[in-house]
Amino acid sequence: MSRDIRVKKTLRAVNHFVIFFLMVAFIVSCCMLLFLNTMTRSMGIELTSDNIELAAKITMLNVVIITALFTVLDHARRKITVERPTQKIIEAGRKVMEGDFSVRIENLTSIGTEDPFQEIAECFNKMAQELSSTETLRTDFVANVSHEMKTPLAVMQNYGTLLQAPELSEEKRIEYAKALTDASRRLADMMTNILKLNRLENQQITPTCEHYNLSEQVCECLLGFEAAWEKKELNIETDIEEDVCISSDAEMMSLVWNNLFSNAIKFTEKGGTVSIFLYTEGDHAVVKVSDTGCGISADVGKHMFDKFYQGDTSHATQGNGLGLALVRRVIDITESDISVESELGKGTTFTVRIGRCCDGVEAAR
Repeated sequence: MSRDIRVKKTLRAVNHFVIFFLMVAFIVSCCMLLFLNTMTRSMGIELTSDNIELAAKITMLNVVIITALFTVLDHARRKITVERPTQKIIEAGRKVMEGDFSVRIENLTSIGTEDPFQEIAECFNKMAQELSSTETLRTDFVANVSHEMKTPLAVMQNYGTLLQAPELSEEKRIEYAKALTDASRRLADMMTNILKLNRLENQQITPTCEHYNLSEQVCECLLGFEAAWEKKELNIETDIEEDVCISSDAEMMSLVWNNLFSNAIKFTEKGGTVSIFLYTEGDHAVVKVSDTGCGISADVGKHMFDKFYQGDTSHATQGNGLGLALVRRVIDITESDISVESELGKGTTFTVRIGRCCDGVEAAR
């Protein structure tokens, strides 16, 4: 223990003793005077200077003894009920400052009492748990980004080196240049999605509630993938109810449709079928996106909305595992709902339910 701390503790003990001494001296003196006056009046006893001196000495001795007793008891009380829990909280706080988010404060509640320190401990434990989760997510995010960037960067480096060969044919040059362009595009798409997801997760984008035609939006988003489905010779089945209007953020919801349509086309084999349904159900608009692709297992389904998670590694080069994470975040922000039904080898169906009306208050971006 440092000298400054010892001096502070000594001064605090002296301060407590003086306070108790004054308080006890006042109370005991008042009681003694009241007692002596009562005895004098009722019994006719005449007080002499010797009697008064003796009474004063006894009173002073009682005051000192009672003050010392109170000081010791108060010190013990503070040691048990204040200093010990405070020290535990301080030690736990220091560990958190050092980066140890696994620390937890054990029960501080005193027997038979409502201990406010326990509320502090519970808040501290929740804070430490949240910090631990945030740190884990941050570490995983950095690791995943680094891993995902390595592949396109390696491709760009390799093909860039190959393009420098002087004897390279025109056909190979075009092939390598295309591979280089695809890798750079994939890297750019990943960065774009990371920025979008980061803005969504940090609430830098808030939904703007506007009334618009969902039927037209779904059709427009679907037509944007016409070249992709024609290339794979997919059958596109649609049953879209006309003039279904909702109150939501149109720009955010377009992210949902683009990602769901992209996944459905991506994971459906050549000649397969992708189906898009839109209908109303009570006060909700329901959009279903089905495909006859590879499907997903229950284990993969538990993680499909996690960032960078790609259940089908054979298609890993076609995406970066951020699409469904974006979808999940938009669904949460717009207070919509999404569910998934899938079976290995038979396909997957995503169902999105959107409230058709809002409270009429538009949130500012």
